[in-house]
Amino acid sequence: MIFKVYYQPSKKINPRRENTESLYLEADSEPEARILVENNTEYNIEFIEELNDAALAYEKESPAFKLTEF
Repeated sequence: MIFKVYYQPSKKINPRRENTESLYLEADSEPEARILVENNTEYNIEFIEELNDAALAYEKESPAFKLTEF
């Protein structure tokens, strides 16, 4: 499954909507995706969204789409 993870780049700064970034990650479940990001980054995770086939096809059209591997 592919997940889109919305995050703030730092846990030390108060979250602001303008600073929200995202990455795409392949994992077996949402908890596994969260653990991968938490163990490999200093990001402040806001939300994790599982992408269905239609959403994934849409996201793949974006030039910013790239699967993150840890």
